[in-house]
Formats: sequence, C-alpha cells, structure tokens
Amino acid sequence: MLIGAHVSPAGGPANAVARGVERDCEVIQIFNQNPRAWKPRDYSDEEIDGFHAAMAESEVGTLMIHAVYLLNCASEDPEIRAKSLSSLTASLQAGAALGAHCVVLHPGSALKDGGSVEAAIERAAAVIAEALEASETCPLHLENTAGAGGTLGRSFEELATLIELAGGGERLGVCLDSCHLLASGYDVRTAEAVGATVEAFDRSVGLRRLGSLHFNDSATPLGSNVDRHASPATGELGREGCAAFLSEPRFAGMPVVLEGPGLEGKGIVAEDLAFARELREEGRVSRSAG
Repeated sequence: MLIGAHVSPAGGPANAVARGVERDCEVIQIFNQNPRAWKPRDYSDEEIDGFHAAMAESEVGTLMIHAVYLLNCASEDPEIRAKSLSSLTASLQAGAALGAHCVVLHPGSALKDGGSVEAAIERAAAVIAEALEASETCPLHLENTAGAGGTLGRSFEELATLIELAGGGERLGVCLDSCHLLASGYDVRTAEAVGATVEAFDRSVGLRRLGSLHFNDSATPLGSNVDRHASPATGELGREGCAAFLSEPRFAGMPVVLEGPGLEGKGIVAEDLAFARELREEGRVSRSAG
C-alpha cells in the first residue's frame, strides 16, 4: 500500500511533488484545475517536463488526479453536462500527460427533488463514455459516495451499473473511500467487517476494478448517508476500523490518499501519514495474531 495525501498544485504540478515530499508521501492527489471554477487548466510542456523531473528525483511514486466537485455528469441541464464533459476530458488528458495512476470522479447526482436514479445513471454513463472516447490511456476511477440526496455510486450495484453502461472498458475502475463506505451502510469497523465488504464489492463489481483508495474516518455513523470526515481514529471507524482498513490484504500495493482533516483538525501533514503507517502496522499485527 502506497500512503499519501491530497496536496495543492499551486504554482505548477512540480510544486505538488515538493509538497508531497514535505509530507513523506508515496502518492499524491491533486485537483488539476481550480476547484471553484469551470475553466480547465492546460499544463504547458515546460510544466509537464518539470513535473516528471520532480517525480524522478523524489520518493513520490504515484499521482492521482481528483476531478473537481463542480462536475455533475448526471445533470439534466445540458449546459452543466457539457461543462462536466469538458472538465472531465481535460482531467483525463492531463492525467495522460502527467502519467497519472488515475482520475477520480464523483459520478454525479440525480435531482434532489426526487429525480430518477436510473435515468441519472444513464446520463452520467453517457458523459463518462464520451470523455473516455475523447481521451487516451489515463484510467478513470469512479468513487463510491456516502449516499446523501441523489448522489450516484452509493452502492456497489450502482457502481457496477455505471461501469457497464459507460462501456465496461479496461480504463474504468473504482476508488473506495472508507468514510463513504461507512456512511452508505457498508461496515468497515473491524477486520472481519472490512473483509466482508471487500467480498461484497468483488461479487458486484469485481476486485480487478478496484484501483485506488481514500482513507478518511467518518464523523457520522453507519448508514447515516452523511459525508463528513473525521481525523483518523477519532470518528466512527475508530482506531480498530482505521487499522483494519489500512491492513486489508487485498488492498496491498494500492495507492491510498488521506484527504483530511488530520490529527490537528487541519490539512494533512507528515505526522498524519506516520500515524496512518502506524495504524497499518497495528492492523497487520492484529491480523497475524488472530
């Protein structure tokens, strides 16, 4: 398991690598554009070369890009769908240029006033398929959601349907978020519960589709459908759940990103990654003793 954090790429993607080094990251995750604006960010050849040089000189081995939260591939508004397609395509193209492991996407949501989830999944899948067709090489990982409102991807069955309707290509995968799993009703508070959840994912989606992870504790209980992060080992997963998630054997070798808050209630720093590694070892020892 490669442990890292979401960092800022302000000043260019090479600066994100430097911020990852400061935090002792093995993997970094960035937004490839301003998360509060629709305009895609086009990296220059110089910036791309600088990023690759910085990666080669560092211990950071993996980049993940998170598509910005403005996107709603399932929107009924043609303008929003068009903007979402443009932004997602730009993220995938940036991922290809930077050699990213994946782009992570929240698939979208149905209308909050009771819009059809089935129709929303079809709209989102169509946009995802078009973005993949308009880009090359970079994988796209759909992130599971906490299930608030009409958000898509709250269940493994919804993720499987999205993947199937988007074409089922090899570039399509899944990023599992530990906070979202618990909030959407999947228990990950013990090693046994994590194992059962992974098995349920395998039955519905297939483990070959699992390509990345987000590690966040949850401030809200099992099945709350509320996406609210807590500092590691201080929320509903608790120390045991966090250790179990980080030590799950079938997650070996995967990049896992801490998004925050950290132990001090702010952004992720080196001490938070050291604590995550401590929890992983704690979980491994507990598993071997059992």
